[in-house]
Amino acid sequence: MSMDISSLGGSSMPHAVSGASYGAPPQQKMSNLFDSMDAAGTGSIDKSQFANAFATKNPPAVFQNQGVDALFSQLDPTGSGTVSKSDFVSVMTGLMASLRADPAAPAAPAGSVDASTQALNALGPPFGPTIDIKA
Repeated sequence: MSMDISSLGGSSMPHAVSGASYGAPPQQKMSNLFDSMDAAGTGSIDKSQFANAFATKNPPAVFQNQGVDALFSQLDPTGSGTVSKSDFVSVMTGLMASLRADPAAPAAPAGSVDASTQALNALGPPFGPTIDIKA
């Protein structure tokens, strides 16, 4: 028995945009973006793959202002030269959460208290009160 699925989905289905799926959760968007950069399926990307995606996928202006080198150093704080999918998804999801919390603010370095605080604040109630930590 065969089934024609060509009519399923219609215009309400999400479409790929800049390597990410429209309407998908942030982690899924970042996972999809990573997969588009890791065309060989190695499970990691290097700086040249990231730079190529940065040049072709139209990242948010705050990321463009930081530049490839600054962003890649946040993705690869140990300087290994490569970034795994799980690290990419984790760091980029945190950076995007900080952008949603305050689009005018520069993205806080991944793994910092500010980035974690911004990500938690972006969740808002019912997950808890707004956290304000002053250094």
